[in-house]
Amino acid sequence: MTASTVPALRPLTLGQHQVWPPVVLAPMAGITNIGFRRLCREQGGGIYVCEMITTRALVERNPKTLRMIAFGDDENPRSLQLYGTDPEITAAAVRIVVERNLADHIDLNFGCPVPKVTRRGGGAALPWRRRLFGRLVRAAVAAAAPSGVPVTVKMRKGIDDDHLTYVEAGLAAQEAGVAAVALHGRTAAQRYSGTADWDAIATLKQALDVPVLGNGDIWEADDALRMVAHTGVDGVVIGRGCLGRPWLFADLEAAFNGRPERRLPTLGEVAVTMRRHAELLVDQFQAGARNPARGERDGCTDFRKHVAWYLKGFPVGGELRRSLAMIESLAQLDDLLGKLDPAEPFPVTALGQPRGRTNSPGKVFLPEGWLASRDDDTVPEGAEMDDSGG
Repeated sequence: MTASTVPALRPLTLGQHQVWPPVVLAPMAGITNIGFRRLCREQGGGIYVCEMITTRALVERNPKTLRMIAFGDDENPRSLQLYGTDPEITAAAVRIVVERNLADHIDLNFGCPVPKVTRRGGGAALPWRRRLFGRLVRAAVAAAAPSGVPVTVKMRKGIDDDHLTYVEAGLAAQEAGVAAVALHGRTAAQRYSGTADWDAIATLKQALDVPVLGNGDIWEADDALRMVAHTGVDGVVIGRGCLGRPWLFADLEAAFNGRPERRLPTLGEVAVTMRRHAELLVDQFQAGARNPARGERDGCTDFRKHVAWYLKGFPVGGELRRSLAMIESLAQLDDLLGKLDPAEPFPVTALGQPRGRTNSPGKVFLPEGWLASRDDDTVPEGAEMDDSGG
């Protein structure tokens, strides 16, 4: 897509916040911590959402959860995703967020497809119970309204192709007063398999008046432009596409500004980004550690999962890859990065390829009798989770 055919978009409006480019980093468990978000923000503009926070854990002042709600001084807006199933607990959690000024934007998770969530009636399963869904969203919006903090929702198409909920849920969320709705164009049964249904995203956009954001199969900046052109959405949500490629946000900013440049970093440039990422994680973990050495080790340990994503497609030997994925210090990382060939060009064959989790469709585990009544608004027993992050 050329600059002359870039779809015309306005800044994304969320309450008092004007966001340009209209790009959102999706919350990903174990990934979108303060270090990773800063690395991405250094590349380009947008909204960068922290890891998912469970409402019960927040209300109960769980220490791990409170530590996860951390933002950089220059993050604006500070974006927080909440997962909950009980309208009263969700409202209490939102009140804590606004009264303690913990975030500037709240997103509600109705898209998680993992069994430990759906078998309790949460995540992508919850919109099927339309009255409960409506109560929960209304409760969150009402609790946030006095402070002016905008509330959005992120969801999937439905449980499976026979139990689609996205249009009805989108309309209910709009009626409840949300600022925007994001749709991942897959069902819970698809998990992360197959192809995202951009036609469904277009259908939702046509049905709603509030901004609609599209999510699914955006691996390159030009994919985002194609999604906007195909669906008419007001912005895009980026998940797995940025794993090991934080410069995707630089490409997205260029793309939405009509500029043609796209980054194809050499292996040496990727190594610089890897070092920056590890350094930011070490800073993050040292800030909360009494022992700086322990903080460095924990930060490097957290970085290990990113190594394979950064090196995807590059001709790097297995032994060096394994060593990089076992580092315990920045000095070790520096030594190993020095063994890479800095002139190695970016593997263009990796462009447009899926990254991160890929799996097969599977059964969606639900509470007993969940599908029997759409109007039962009873909160599922044991549905509230006390661990944040996904």
